[in-house]
Amino acid sequence: MKKLLGIFVLLSATFSVLSVPNADSNHAKKALEIYQTIIEIPTVAGRGNVPKMAKYLASEFTAAGFAAKDIQIIPKGETASLIVRYRGDGSSGKKPILLIGHMDVVEALAKDWERPPFKLTQDDNYFYGRGTIDNKYGITMLSATFIRLKNEGFIPNRDLIIAFSGDEETGMTTTQMLANDMPELAEAEFALNSDAGGGDLSADGKPVAYLVQAAEKTYATFELTIRNAGGHSSRPKMDNAIYDLADAITKIQGYHFPVQYSEMTRDFFRISGQKLGGELGQAMMQFANNPNNKAASDRLEIEPSYVGSTRTTCVPTMLKAGHAENALPQSAMVTVNCRIFPGTTVAQVQKQLKQAINNDAVEFVVTGSPVESPISEPRADVMAAISKAVHSRYPKVDIVVYMESGGTDGMHFRKAGIPTWAMSSAFMNPDDMFAHGLNERLPIKAFYGGLDHWTIILKALTGK
Repeated sequence: MKKLLGIFVLLSATFSVLSVPNADSNHAKKALEIYQTIIEIPTVAGRGNVPKMAKYLASEFTAAGFAAKDIQIIPKGETASLIVRYRGDGSSGKKPILLIGHMDVVEALAKDWERPPFKLTQDDNYFYGRGTIDNKYGITMLSATFIRLKNEGFIPNRDLIIAFSGDEETGMTTTQMLANDMPELAEAEFALNSDAGGGDLSADGKPVAYLVQAAEKTYATFELTIRNAGGHSSRPKMDNAIYDLADAITKIQGYHFPVQYSEMTRDFFRISGQKLGGELGQAMMQFANNPNNKAASDRLEIEPSYVGSTRTTCVPTMLKAGHAENALPQSAMVTVNCRIFPGTTVAQVQKQLKQAINNDAVEFVVTGSPVESPISEPRADVMAAISKAVHSRYPKVDIVVYMESGGTDGMHFRKAGIPTWAMSSAFMNPDDMFAHGLNERLPIKAFYGGLDHWTIILKALTGK
């Protein structure tokens, strides 16, 4: 109790009372307390702090009345996962719902940040700190919602199960364990992910659309290597590993993967184009109407934010070559990272790259174990629950199902046969998205505005 009181006093001293709805509610105070505490635990790979965060959250669930048998911390190397079961009465006869997110964050170097990355700070508009968006915001909202519902005496008509991973930003070993090795989780009907989706606001704060992630591109990395006998640098020759690799890289740069689409991506561009307007919006609508419209697809291809929704992408990200400054290189290697459209295999992309390079001397190695996951087709009850939550805040905003160009834990659950949709509670301007980057921040209004999001969704799906 003393520890909790100390945290509350610190919060009161650090954060001013804000002129936002419900900032003084017990739910808001608990959410902010959790948010600050977990952001100030640096859950970066190599520091071994994820178990510490899991233990803290477990103590909060215990204090809220969850039975010890319903809270599991599962260690895995230096990290851990956390499972919390909110028991329902079974009256619906339906299988459990999973609620997922990740406790780890990417590294943040204090010398590069304007503010301390592992301390929650604020100004008039934003909360700052590593994980304020990705994904300690999602962890906070799910945890605080479970505690809120338990305090209200809410009894769901089926079980709700939190499954927080501990290394989503690196190897996803805990994610794979949760998705593939836990029979009690495998029985879930579907999963809801806190780590993607959410609402977009314009620069003047008006709602543009609410996005629900229903698919992710396959993350695959190739190492392309050229080998050579080398020699003395005073005796140069045109047969040079670096020259040959540079030629291969140039061919990758010039290669255009074929346009791909689904009804989901076409709907995304149709609605987004109507909202955006202008020349880019027109190209989006033209693509939606006819994905074979080359002018439209070419226009979208030069937009980093949208190219990933029109095709597979592959880009060089790292280089390594040579062994001495006075020797011709005996090898040169480039790392090529690909985000592959659902329905296309890693092997197919490797074949396309080989054909584009047209040099049999280039060795291809696939690193890791890429996960090819299917699209989770939208279902009426989930979309209705999301609509209820979103439209309680912005009654007329469009809800758009989309494909993520990046990757989340959701890919493993989808591959394991558990349909998964991501639906963050934040509404914010996409220009404020600094996840993984310097000075990560979340609008304060987004924090407080999202407090009821998960409560509304879970009650809509599991209420009497």
